[in-house]
Amino acid sequence: MQLLIDDEDGQGLVEYGLILALVVIVCIALLRGIGTSMTNKLNQVNNALS
Repeated sequence: MQLLIDDEDGQGLVEYGLILALVVIVCIALLRGIGTSMTNKLNQVNNALS
């Protein structure tokens, strides 16, 4: 029973997976913000040219 409690082989993999998921969520949020900003700028340019 003590062997199962002391076995931490998968713990590092789970931690890396959680860090990767956090990085992906942050990247998606940043790209959505940049996309919205770029859309607004391009609409301003389009309206100025019209």
